[in-house]
Amino acid sequence: MRPAYRPLIFFVAIFLVAAALPTAWPRAQAEDPTPTPPFGALLPTPRPIPVPAWRPALYPVPWALTSFDHFYFSRPIAADEVNWPLDAYRYTGTNFGEGLPHTGVDIVASEGTPILAAESGQVVWADWGLFRLTPGDTTDPYGMAVMIAHDFGFQDRPLYTVYAHLSEINVTRGQIVERGDVLGALGDTGLTTSAHLHFEIRWGADDFYASVNPELWLVPPQGWGVLSARIMTTWGDEVFNQRVKVTNLETRQSWWISTYSTFKNINRDPNFRENLVLSDLPAGNYEIMLPYVGREMRMELRIHPGTVTFFTFYGFRGFNVVEDIPFIPTTLPIYQPSPTP
Repeated sequence: MRPAYRPLIFFVAIFLVAAALPTAWPRAQAEDPTPTPPFGALLPTPRPIPVPAWRPALYPVPWALTSFDHFYFSRPIAADEVNWPLDAYRYTGTNFGEGLPHTGVDIVASEGTPILAAESGQVVWADWGLFRLTPGDTTDPYGMAVMIAHDFGFQDRPLYTVYAHLSEINVTRGQIVERGDVLGALGDTGLTTSAHLHFEIRWGADDFYASVNPELWLVPPQGWGVLSARIMTTWGDEVFNQRVKVTNLETRQSWWISTYSTFKNINRDPNFRENLVLSDLPAGNYEIMLPYVGREMRMELRIHPGTVTFFTFYGFRGFNVVEDIPFIPTTLPIYQPSPTP
C-alpha cells in the first residue's frame, strides 16, 4: 500500500556560493577529430514557429553569478528579439521519432543570416557530413555544418558547439575563431523543411551523445533569467512530457513547456539534474502550474536576473524552490575566463 499523501508544502532554501568559471582548455587537434557516429537516420524537421518579442542586450560573456551558472556562450545569431521555436524544438523535443531526441535548439531567422561563433576556439568540422561523419556527404541530415572545439572547458572537460543546416560556410577546418566571427550563413541544407539554425553544445566529447541543453549555457539578456526544474512523481519517478505553464504575474504572458521526452541519448546538467528549462524570461514574479493526477498544482516564484532559478516538484509532496542568490545585486559582477595557455 502506498503511503498517504501529505499536504502540499512549499519549501524555500537560500544559498550564497562562489561563481563558476570556465577553465582554459588546450587547442583541439583539427587533423584527427574522432567523434562517435550517431544514429543512422534523422527525420525531417517540420517548420518551427518563432515567438518574436523585443529583447535587451546580453550580459557579458562569460557570465556566472553562482556556482550553478555557466553562461559561457553568446548567441549564434545577432538579434534584438526573442526567437526561440515551439516547445517541441527545444532540447529533447519529440518531433524526430522514437529514440531520436532533439539534441539542440532550432533558431529561426531569415535565410542568409550570418551565423556567429558563440565563443573562441578552433574549427574541427566545416563541411557536409557531420551527422554521419562523412565529409562531402550532401545527403547528411545536418546539411552543411560547422563544429568548434573551444579553448576552455567546464569541470575539466572540453566544450564544443555545432552549427547545422547552413547555406554556406566561411571558415575552414583548423582555423582559429573568436566570439562573433562569421562562420557561415543560415540555410535549409540537410533534412529540414525550412531555413533555421540547429545549434548544439556538446560537453566532454565531440560526438552526438555528448549534447547538453543550450538554454543553460547561452548568456541571458540583461535583466532576464532562466528557469530550470526537476519534475517528479510523489514517489520520485521521472515524469516525461509533462506540460507546465509558466505565467508572468505582471504582464500575464504565459509559456507552455514540456519536461524532457526521454533521458536516452541526452544529458542533464551536473548541477541541476533537470528535466525542464525555459530561458529568456524577464525577471519578476511568476506562477508555475502543472496538471497532476487530476489537480492543478500551483506555486509562485521569482525569476532573478542573470542567473538560473531552480525548483523541484515531487507530486503531492509539493514544490521546493532553491534560490542561489539571496538578493538582487544593483551592480552585477563580470567574470572573465582564465587566460588561454
